[in-house]
Amino acid sequence: MNMKKPLALLLAAGMTLGLAACGNGSQGNSESPAPGGETGGSSTGAVELNLWSFNVGGFAEASNWEPIIAAFNEQNPDIKITVTPINYQDGDQKLTSAITAGTGPDIIFEGPERIVGNYAREGLMVDLSDLWETGGSDIAEGISSVSQLDGTYYMYPLSVAAHCMAINYEAFEAAGALQYIDEETRTWTTDNFVKAMEAVRDAAAAGTININTPGIIYCGAQGGDQGTRALVNNLYSDYFVNEDGTAYTANSENNVKALKLLQDMVNNGSMSANASFAAADELQAFANQTCAVSFCWNYANYTQYAAQTQFTPFAMAFPSDDGKPELEMAGPYGFGVFNNKDEAKIEAAKKFVQFVCDDQTVGVEAVKATGFFPVHSDWGDVYTGDADAETRAPFALMSDYLGRYYNLTGGWTEQRGYWWPMLTEIMTTGADVQTAADKYAAQANANIG
Repeated sequence: MNMKKPLALLLAAGMTLGLAACGNGSQGNSESPAPGGETGGSSTGAVELNLWSFNVGGFAEASNWEPIIAAFNEQNPDIKITVTPINYQDGDQKLTSAITAGTGPDIIFEGPERIVGNYAREGLMVDLSDLWETGGSDIAEGISSVSQLDGTYYMYPLSVAAHCMAINYEAFEAAGALQYIDEETRTWTTDNFVKAMEAVRDAAAAGTININTPGIIYCGAQGGDQGTRALVNNLYSDYFVNEDGTAYTANSENNVKALKLLQDMVNNGSMSANASFAAADELQAFANQTCAVSFCWNYANYTQYAAQTQFTPFAMAFPSDDGKPELEMAGPYGFGVFNNKDEAKIEAAKKFVQFVCDDQTVGVEAVKATGFFPVHSDWGDVYTGDADAETRAPFALMSDYLGRYYNLTGGWTEQRGYWWPMLTEIMTTGADVQTAADKYAAQANANIG
C-alpha cells in the first residue's frame, strides 16, 4: 500500500545547502558592541544574552552572526548578544553540562529535534506561540507542526532544506543509464533505478567506465544515516515511523521489500555494501569516482568536493516506485528560548528571535548564512542574482519533494545506534531481512517511551 501523504510545503524557490556529513564548527565567540562602549549591567539597563548556535551552514563561524546582531542593535542598543558556536560532535554534552551547572544559554539556534524533542520535553523552553501569532501565518503546516509540543510552540523557524542524492553524470552517460532518469525533474522510479545501476555495473565490467562499484550502502556508523533511511523508505513508498509517531516501522512489508531489493542488488553486483564506511567515506569514494552515486548529497557537499570531482555531480531525488519521492528535511532550523526565570531576558530574547526571523532584510541574509530556503513563503527567491545561482538551482528543485519530519519520535538517538548494525547484518552477512528488521524495530521501539 502506498502510504505517502503529500506535504504542502509552501517554500520559496531558492537553494539548499545541507550540512556536510562531518561538519565541525569553530569555537570562537562573537560579541555585539555594548551600547556606548559599556559591557552592560544594571547601571545602563542593558540586558545580556547568550546565544549558542550549532554549526548550521555559515553559522559554524561566530563572525557570521556579527552583521545580524549589529542590525538588531541599531534598533535595540540595550540588548547585548554573545554568540558561542557549538558543533554536532560534542555540542549536546556541552549543553547538558551547562544546563546542569546553571550556565546554559538564553537562546539556542538548532532544529526541532533538540529544541522541541529534547529541551521542551524536559520543560526547559519558553512558549513562543505569540511569535507565531504575529508572523507565522505563511509558514507551512509541515514546519509549524514540528515546532510545537502538545499545541505549544517552542521553536520559531528561519530556514529549511532537503537531503538528496547524486549521480556521476558522465559515468551514467557512458553506461547508457541516463535513459532511466528524468533530468528535468531529477526523479526516477525504483524499476529504472535498478536498471540504471545494472547498466553502470555492466559498463564497468566491460571497461567502458572506470569505477569499482555502482554505489555503496555505507553501514559502518550513523554519520549520514538520513541517506540510507531515505533510500529504503522511498523505494516502495513507505515511512520510517507510523502516522502518529508511536513506532519505528523499518520492519513493515514495504520497507522489508526495499531492504531485500538492496540486498539482492549487493548480491548481483549492481550495488555494494561497506561495513566500515560512514557517509564521509562514501562521499570521498564518489568524489574519487570509485562509485557512481552518492546517497548523502547536498550543496555543502557539492562545494566541499568541487575541487576533487573531475566529473559532473548531478543531484537527484531518491528513486520511488511511483516516481514521487519524499525527501527528508535538513531542518527546519530556528530558535528556541530557554526559560531562565528572568522576564527581562526572556522578552529580550524573543525580540531578537522575531527580528532575525521576520525582518525580511535581515532574515534573508540570515537564511543565506544557513544556505537553506526561507520558511516564509512570501520572501521569494532569496538567491536570485547570486554568482552561483545556476549550480544552486538543482538543490532548489528538491524543495518540491520534502516529506514529513519524523525526527521528533521518541528514542530517536537510540534508534540511530541500531540502524546501521541492521544494515550491516542484512547487506554484508546475508541475514534474513525480516528477522533483522524485526530486531531493529524491537530495539528502537523499546526506547520510545
